[in-house]
Amino acid sequence: MDFKNLLFDVEKNIALVKINRQEKLNALNDETLNELNICFNHIKNDKNIFVVIITGAGEKAFVAGADISEINKLNIISAKEFSEKGQAIFNLIENLGKPVIAAVNGFALGGGCELALACHIRFSSDRAKFGQPEVNLGIIPGYGGTQRLTRLIGSGRAAELILTGDLIDAEEAYRIGLVNKIFSPEELISQSKLFAEKIASKGQAAVGFALKSIVSCDELSEDEGQNLESSLFALCCGTDDFKEGTSAFLEKRKPNFKNL
Repeated sequence: MDFKNLLFDVEKNIALVKINRQEKLNALNDETLNELNICFNHIKNDKNIFVVIITGAGEKAFVAGADISEINKLNIISAKEFSEKGQAIFNLIENLGKPVIAAVNGFALGGGCELALACHIRFSSDRAKFGQPEVNLGIIPGYGGTQRLTRLIGSGRAAELILTGDLIDAEEAYRIGLVNKIFSPEELISQSKLFAEKIASKGQAAVGFALKSIVSCDELSEDEGQNLESSLFALCCGTDDFKEGTSAFLEKRKPNFKNL
């Protein structure tokens, strides 16, 4: 697939999506959001893609935020549409049904931090910076940041970041649970790919069902969540991969999953 502002490649059942607006620090303008929507809908429907890595082109930025030149033109009506559009695309990523890894290689600010939050796993370069600095512009996060950040790191820490607009480095992001692991800039993508390959080697029905249960956790009561879990567990037991995985364990061999 060819895009103006994205680079897209698939290798070993792993899609690499790279936001490529280096002159704007990979800021998310309307055109880029449209391309992300097209790209992730394609990924959702491509049975040969098991895992996704999203990153930013260049060394400076993952995504340095939304495009301020577009935000500056908003009014009350258009701002609601602007926010809902970004939320819908990030919801698509969160509910993709396939694991999405954010490889944060530089600034992840505003909409960029919100994009990382919509991913299921976040790896970071040791040079990365994170923040929700929208209050410095007289606005608040509009692409789900107030919700996802609060659920991930707690209301106190989320309030501290959102209300001050302060930036934090990779070590602090790791300490508060915003990122899973930190790598050198040179290792970030290679380590993300190794992690993605590990996930891609598993039975993909089980991976998808597990992810569905994890993502639903914040929306369901504990009883509802456990009911969903047991239903998805039962569906796993109706797959060929279940039979292969358990048989391989008993026979002391590696499973050969067919994702059926």
